Amino acid sequence: MSSILAYPHDTSRDRAVPETISLLIVSPNAKLRGDLLSNLDSNRWLITAAASGAEALETLESGQVSLVLLDPGLPDLRTDDFKDLVHSQYPDVTIVPINPHTGRPVVTAPSPDSTIFEILRKLEGSAPSRAGNAGSPLRFQDDTSALGGIPGFIGAAPSVQRLCAMLRLVAPRDTTVLVTGESGTGKDIVARALHQLGTRRLKPFVVINCAAIPEALLEAELFGYVKGAFTGALQSRIGRIHSAQGGTLFLDEIGDLPLGLQSKLLRFLEQGEVQRLGCTDTLRVDVRVIAATNSNLRKLVQDGGFRADLFYRLSIFPVEVAPLRERMEDLGLLASSFLAKYCPHHVTLSLEAIELLKQHNWPGNVRELRNVMERASIMLGNEKEIRAHHILL
Repeated sequence: MSSILAYPHDTSRDRAVPETISLLIVSPNAKLRGDLLSNLDSNRWLITAAASGAEALETLESGQVSLVLLDPGLPDLRTDDFKDLVHSQYPDVTIVPINPHTGRPVVTAPSPDSTIFEILRKLEGSAPSRAGNAGSPLRFQDDTSALGGIPGFIGAAPSVQRLCAMLRLVAPRDTTVLVTGESGTGKDIVARALHQLGTRRLKPFVVINCAAIPEALLEAELFGYVKGAFTGALQSRIGRIHSAQGGTLFLDEIGDLPLGLQSKLLRFLEQGEVQRLGCTDTLRVDVRVIAATNSNLRKLVQDGGFRADLFYRLSIFPVEVAPLRERMEDLGLLASSFLAKYCPHHVTLSLEAIELLKQHNWPGNVRELRNVMERASIMLGNEKEIRAHHILL
């Protein structure tokens, strides 16, 4: 597969592109900022740079920025939080993630009304590739390569590419999606990506972990209650379902939902209505539902622990996230991305460290790898390369 970005036919390609594009480079890596600043044509773009999320938001307040090149390793904000803030406060600003080591843009799927294709064409060949000569042309990665084509999900393995293709198809719809996979594979990232790629991305994304809330409180959390519904209900409150109005409700660990609440959830899914505790009135809600589980729901249905009708209602569009041991070709890419997050300076992975990582079976999946790389970044001290003795499995 070519690494050149293939531009699909789109009517937006025929639109006029502003002669001057105001571009903001956001990266804690001073060398990377300097490389991009020195190689981008300042006669064609108004270029500024920021070392942190807070500094970038301050620059965006000027209202002059149209494109942000974003290093995912922000020192003060999670990447998703930064993106959410920008999308909500500056909806006309386009964000393009960049590889924290090479500066290469990683393009996911831009919106049809964006001039992103034209902007990236102008950028092509203007920024350095730190893997080669300082002045070598910058090539754009295909949307199914480094980051798998969906926000926050890293991987180029065939299973990841198939998953991303399915997610891009279903994201613009309101179809209920059931995400399955072992613990630590990134099901929550898949759910958030579906929300960000969908038509509801500017509306709330509400998460409720069905396994983390006691059964006695879970119904009130989901559906809300009115004043006096139970001891301690001193005022009325809407539930998590209602608070997701217009947006997405993510039901994590749905396999742990108590059997007694499953019928009420099914009614909400079928009728689009919720009834608060202590009240006979129903409230209409417009919510897209994504559920996730590491349980075998089919077996739970057979054993009587999960309603069959709810299972079939949730699994209209099932997707499975592969465990890390089945996508080991992504291990180096994932490890490097975590290093970029935890190390303030440019750090590389030695071949011996990669080989050691590949010998492990990773029962905790990507979450375990993230923890291992955080420990390695601490063990590293002021060194510049992760070696085998830094890896504590």
